[in-house]
This record gives sequence, C-alpha cells and structure tokens, in this order.
Amino acid sequence: MLNVNVAKRQSQTTTIQILSRNYTVVERTFAMIKPDAVAARNAGKIIDLIESNGFTIVGMEKTKLSKDKAGIFYAVHKERPFYSELVDFVSSGPVVLLALEKEGAIAGWRDLMGATDPLKAAPGTIRKLFGTHVGANATHGSDAPETAQQELALFFPNL
Repeated sequence: MLNVNVAKRQSQTTTIQILSRNYTVVERTFAMIKPDAVAARNAGKIIDLIESNGFTIVGMEKTKLSKDKAGIFYAVHKERPFYSELVDFVSSGPVVLLALEKEGAIAGWRDLMGATDPLKAAPGTIRKLFGTHVGANATHGSDAPETAQQELALFFPNL
C-alpha cells in the first residue's frame, strides 16, 4: 500500500509525502496588468519582473475587457460604492491577463505587487515602481486559493 500524506502550509503550497520523500506541488495564481500600466507601456517591464522572480507564465493574453466581463470579475464588490468605478477603470483600455505558476505563487505574487496603495508599497515592488495611486495601481492578484481558482477559470478556462 502506498502511503500518501498531503499537508497544506500557510502559503498554500502543497507538499506530498510519498514513501518518505517530499514533493512540492507548484501553485497557480491569476494576475492582471491593469489599463494604467499597459497605457504607460510598463507591461513588458512588469512581465520581466514576474519572470525574474521565478514565476512561470502558463497563460497570457492581452485584451480589452467588456464592461460585462469586468462586472463579473469584480462581482464580489457589487454592493460597494466604488464598484462602478472599478468596472469602468478595468474596462477602459487593454489589460494583460496572466496565469502564473510557482511554489507559493499566491503569496509570492502579492509580495511582488506590494501594498494596494503605491504610496505605502515597499521599494522595488511593482505598485511602488509603476502605480500612481490606489485606483491606478498597475496590477491585480488573487488573494486566496479559492479566488485564484475562480479568476483563472473566468479568464483561462482551458488551463
């Protein structure tokens, strides 16, 4: 009989122990380069940072989101006063949608992005480098495994 133990760590990396050997399973997350960063011609620089920080890009598409698709994407905020502003912004111009893969991808991507407010983001983070204010902060990233799964299914249903 094969002995298989699966344990979730705080970073949501899955470690599988098979016959006393540990195998780490990479994690996937969703990322978006928002219209402000695309318009400022920073998408390539952000992609370079993604790859130089050990992420593998397993899906990528440059597109302009319809208001309907943007509304589905931000549905979790539908009852909040800033919902319409979010939908209008993310559908205002081209975005780059990415499926990223790496051990601890969700936490790693959020760390690389930095704080939501570029003024509060740490030096060297994407939002500090390319964001201009909390509403135009260059990137989006999934905040949990469930969110990553939903967002990836919305934009990359074949992955």
